[in-house]
Amino acid sequence: MKLSANLLQRQTQSLVMTARLRQSIQLLQMTHFEVNQFIAQEVEQNPLLEFPYNDDDEAGGEAEDDRYAHQPEDAGSDDGYDNRTEALSSDWYDNGGSARTSRLNDELDANYTNVFPDDGAPELVSQWKSMPGSGEGADYDLDDFVAGQVSLRDHLAQQIPFVLPDMADRLIAQNFVDQLDDCGYLQADIVEAGERLGTSLAQAERVLATLQSLDPPGVFARSLAECLAIQLRQKDRYDPAMQVLVENLELLARRDFATLKRLCGVDEEDLLDMLGEIRQLNPKPGSGFEAGVSEAIMPDVVVRASSDGGWLVELNPDMLPRVLVNQSYFSRVTKTKDAEVQAFLSICMQTANWLTRSLDQRANTIMKVASEIVRQQDAFLQHGVDHLRPLNLKTVAEAIEMSESTVSRVTSNKYMLTPRGLFQLKYFFTVSISAIAGGDSHSAEAVRHKIRALILQESPEAVLSDDDIVDMLKKGGVDLARRTVAKYREAMNIASSVQRRREKRALAKVVGF
Repeated sequence: MKLSANLLQRQTQSLVMTARLRQSIQLLQMTHFEVNQFIAQEVEQNPLLEFPYNDDDEAGGEAEDDRYAHQPEDAGSDDGYDNRTEALSSDWYDNGGSARTSRLNDELDANYTNVFPDDGAPELVSQWKSMPGSGEGADYDLDDFVAGQVSLRDHLAQQIPFVLPDMADRLIAQNFVDQLDDCGYLQADIVEAGERLGTSLAQAERVLATLQSLDPPGVFARSLAECLAIQLRQKDRYDPAMQVLVENLELLARRDFATLKRLCGVDEEDLLDMLGEIRQLNPKPGSGFEAGVSEAIMPDVVVRASSDGGWLVELNPDMLPRVLVNQSYFSRVTKTKDAEVQAFLSICMQTANWLTRSLDQRANTIMKVASEIVRQQDAFLQHGVDHLRPLNLKTVAEAIEMSESTVSRVTSNKYMLTPRGLFQLKYFFTVSISAIAGGDSHSAEAVRHKIRALILQESPEAVLSDDDIVDMLKKGGVDLARRTVAKYREAMNIASSVQRRREKRALAKVVGF
């Protein structure tokens, strides 16, 4: 067979994802904060994009929004824009003696005539008299002067000079303070710290022992056992039996009370008293001072009950990103004969129109997905988590005629405020669990809620095993295997029946049952 090279022409079709299509897809997945950051970058790069006026701006802000929103792309010169520009120009560039300049300076608080007077003593005296605490400071609200939260390091720095008068000891103490974590534990090696600071191990240990006596109790500990031991010493309750208990916290975590009684040499009643004292201690002494930054979650969708018995689904207006296209500025500048300027503005206008359309499409897609979720989970909104239906992305995608990947992106990092609380959109998508005798399937989240409720209702004398839970779920129409019950129980951080029985009996004796 003879081989030869030939030139052929072939026409094919393929789906190409452009840069703008890729950005539109990314906008669906972005959170509100990320979308605002993206819009801010576009506004900075595109002269045709502007942020809208706030609702609390002066009168005329709504008129500006209407002018931007309803201005056609091919509109000519805007007389209102010209008049406004001329008015501002005359205000800014008028001579200094005009009444208009004085009025503008008063409105903007930009009158610099008396900022640096020749004789400043009377001005300083009048300013001093107006401060809080003076006789003429009644206009100040003392509630505006709020003290900031005291950090753990500042709290310790106030105590160290009273317990360590020597400057060398304070230097070592400051080094230890700098190596504290947010919980108040010392993340440092005493030997390495002593060598680095050029001091002896005995001096470093003496300084550390002094620091461990400071407030809050348990600070500067190097482990959980040492933290609890420090607090027990300050309460004068660190006897030999308690010392053995603190040194065997792993047995306490496993609820091996029989071994603990044997090691501590106490009976069951004394062990329960010791456990009660352990529960009163603080395992994280520094957590009350340096709290982590909490981020407020704002809902993207708000669901309310309507008067006709249904549900009203709305987008949260505070979470909707807004941007305006300045059509009047575009029509004015495009009159120039510079080809480069016109080409640049044409690209900017295309980008601006794409951004506004993408934001509208993002809002409409979120609305469609949220409305379908509310329709599917109507029973959950009315009766609670026990009636949460199993739902997957395919069901919602087919109902709104979109792809599953689009629904997945929309539900990422989006939240819905309902009468039942604030939930992430992905919360409503759960695995389906088959029912007995061909009944309706159950949601995995609803089944986990039932398991948790059954365990909370059990008594110390009748602790439910996994087999008992399986039988009770079957009576309720849920067909679930024992290993699945164990998996759900461990995922909810619920101990086994043996451990729960020991703990419930111990707690029952503590409260006097």
